[in-house]
Amino acid sequence: MHWPQRIGQQRDWVWRGWQTRYSFQRATQSSTRPPLLLIHGFGAAIEHWRKNIPILSRTHTVYALDLLGFGASRKVAADFGTELWAAQVYDFWRTFVGEPMVLVGNSVGSLVCLAAAARHPEMVAGIVLLNVPDVSLRQAALPAWLAPIVTGLENAIASPTVLKLLLRVLRRPVNIRRWAGFAYEDNSAIDEELLSILSAPAYDEGAGDTFSSLFRAVRQPQFALPTVELLPALDLPILLLWGTRDRMVPFALARAFLELNPRLEFVELEAAGHCPHDECPDRFNALLLDWLKAVGL
Repeated sequence: MHWPQRIGQQRDWVWRGWQTRYSFQRATQSSTRPPLLLIHGFGAAIEHWRKNIPILSRTHTVYALDLLGFGASRKVAADFGTELWAAQVYDFWRTFVGEPMVLVGNSVGSLVCLAAAARHPEMVAGIVLLNVPDVSLRQAALPAWLAPIVTGLENAIASPTVLKLLLRVLRRPVNIRRWAGFAYEDNSAIDEELLSILSAPAYDEGAGDTFSSLFRAVRQPQFALPTVELLPALDLPILLLWGTRDRMVPFALARAFLELNPRLEFVELEAAGHCPHDECPDRFNALLLDWLKAVGL
């Protein structure tokens, strides 16, 4: 299948003066169901949903968005954080969608879903969260003796010059493969196509500036509001999916969210890692479609 069949029709959209990319695929069946907006995780892009869009678009119109700084969207030095990306999602919705939609996010994309739903509930009919990387829980999970060591190491490489040099090393295919091997439980899912999807944006003009800005941003408490604060305030259907073999955001952290919202449904994905939509797409697609039907979306 060619890319238009796998990820939909790609378009450029200028947002706040920056070029960004999105894609869309109209539902192939006549449907009044709400559209879906897919939001990728850290370091990923629209193509990361290539195994999902053809299936999901049978019953729902599907949009996917490259967040500013990622994928084929412009690489810039900006004050990155979930509030910035939630504003991008909201303006995208106002420009292209205009009706309540279901937000589906993986990793950092799930944090963007939560921020967008909290700030603009009128645009959201439901949210689907995959492996949520709550920064506050990560900090709390570090042993007291380890926290200052980690902070010291981060401070040591925080210079933009050092970070741009570091990016040149990290974007090499051999290192991208190592990172993917940590994120994925099933190594057979790590092929040359996936490695290209993950590595290509790091060679774009301005990628070093974006990497430096992101490195500084994720260490700040304002990068994302704690999930434990956002979840209880949401009054809409919520599906939380989590791979039991996630080594990036441990599966055990999911327990912190389970009692926070009575409308939350939790499903664990056995033997899956940090990106279950790509690692076990058949299971993910079926679970998502079944849940959407069950909650009337």
